[in-house]
This record gives sequence, structure tokens and C-alpha cells, in this order.
Amino acid sequence: MPTITPLLQTENLVMRFGGVVANDDVSFTLGEMELRCLIGPNGAGKSTFFKMLTGQLVPTSGSIAFRGRPVTGKAPHEIARMGVGIKTQIPNVFNGLSVRENIWLAARRKATPRRVAPLVDEVLEKIRLTDQSGAIVGQLSHGQRQWVEIGTVVAADPELILLDEPAAGMTDDETVRTAEIIREINLTKAIVVVEHDMEFIKMIAKTVTVFHQGRIMMEDTIDTVLADQRVRDVYLGKKVAA
Repeated sequence: MPTITPLLQTENLVMRFGGVVANDDVSFTLGEMELRCLIGPNGAGKSTFFKMLTGQLVPTSGSIAFRGRPVTGKAPHEIARMGVGIKTQIPNVFNGLSVRENIWLAARRKATPRRVAPLVDEVLEKIRLTDQSGAIVGQLSHGQRQWVEIGTVVAADPELILLDEPAAGMTDDETVRTAEIIREINLTKAIVVVEHDMEFIKMIAKTVTVFHQGRIMMEDTIDTVLADQRVRDVYLGKKVAA
């Protein structure tokens, strides 16, 4: 049988800050159309790992590949051009423009002129903001602004979307709606979500990667992970055996 190249793969990633090892020997594989959640307590190394994937940090050693092409050391804009969309914790949107204008600006980067308008309409429907398309983004709620940024990422038509704590600071209703949006996007895109809200993780996760002390402690289904005593010990602050 032919070998299938993973969509995203890291091998033996190490990130050191002086004498501190933030990530140690992290090997990770993501398949086509997969939705993977990265979890772990504060300081576990998941955010550092995410920043290496997005080009915000250059690993001390190890490699990152997207569709078999080297990513290690590339700048964020170069990684974006390769087909990776990134949404950070802080919304990166144009507050003085409308929802539609924000989505339009993102869509026109890759879509043909005839394709831009219908693509904007599709994205607005996907992020549940069609009725608010004319609203000024700076006047929206925190959750709605997060959805606008997710929409700008989707409008650029990446193959992989990286979301950093997309539910942070949201109300319960907004969190549920965000989970619905992510599940719908996952019908056509691969997604990696870094998140600490376990209730939100339960709404979206199939496979979960657990970080602890800079390493991957385990990878499995959400049910198996939540039932694992080591994971419970980590989140409760107990010592975990190596």
C-alpha cells in the first residue's frame, strides 16, 4: 500500500529557553480532516508547541512538516501561505469595519473576484453572523468578535486551522455556539485546538493530546483520556510517575 503523508507532523521537537526545557522530544502527527485538541495544565508546554507550529517560535531542535514540506524556522506569513490558518487568543480584526468587510478583506486574498461575494456569504452563515453582517465589529460582544476572526481565517481557505483557546472569556451560550461552529468547519478543514476548558473540549473533541512537563503524556479518545488516573492527577496537581 502507498504511504500516506500526514497533513502535519513534528519529530523530536525541543524548545529551550536558557536552562528551561519547555518542550522535550515532542513527536506529533495530524491526519487529513482531523480535529485534535491539545490539553494540559498551565506550564505543560502546549502553548510553546503551538507557537512553534505557527512560526512564532523557532524550535531548538527537531522538525515540523506540513504535507511533507519543511515548516521549521519559517515566518508566520510563510506558514500561512502554505495553507495554515491561525487564530490567536486576542482577536485580530478591524474594529472600525463591519463584519462583512472583515470577512471580505480576508476572502479577497485568495478567491477570484467572482468568488469573493458568495464566499463571504458562505462564511457569514458558517459563523452564524449573517444577520449581524453590517454591524461594526468593535461594537460586538467578545464572543461575536472571536467568531469574526474565525471567519476571517476560514475565508482565506486554509487546509489546516490552528485555534488558540477559542472559547476563552465566553459566556456559556457563546461557548456552545463556538463548539457548533468548530464542528461545522471541521467538515471541510483539519483543526488543532489548544484549550484548557474541559467542558468545551468535551463538546468538540474526538482525539486528545495531553501535555505534561513539556512532553506528550498520552493521546487517545476524549473518553479514555478523561478516565485516565494520570490525567486526573495532573489536573488536580498530584505528582505523576514518569
